[in-house]
Amino acid sequence: MREFSDDREPNEPEAGGTPKFGRLLIVLVLAVLLIIAITFGSEAYFS
Repeated sequence: MREFSDDREPNEPEAGGTPKFGRLLIVLVLAVLLIIAITFGSEAYFS
């Protein structure tokens, strides 16, 4: 019988793998766009 404590599934990401910069960049751009939308929305609402 196999020991599963040290085995890794082939589809699991590596612990020291490269970070997903594309996904991080998309999240950063969406956060900036959300902040811009809130800024212009609050300016239009309060003035």
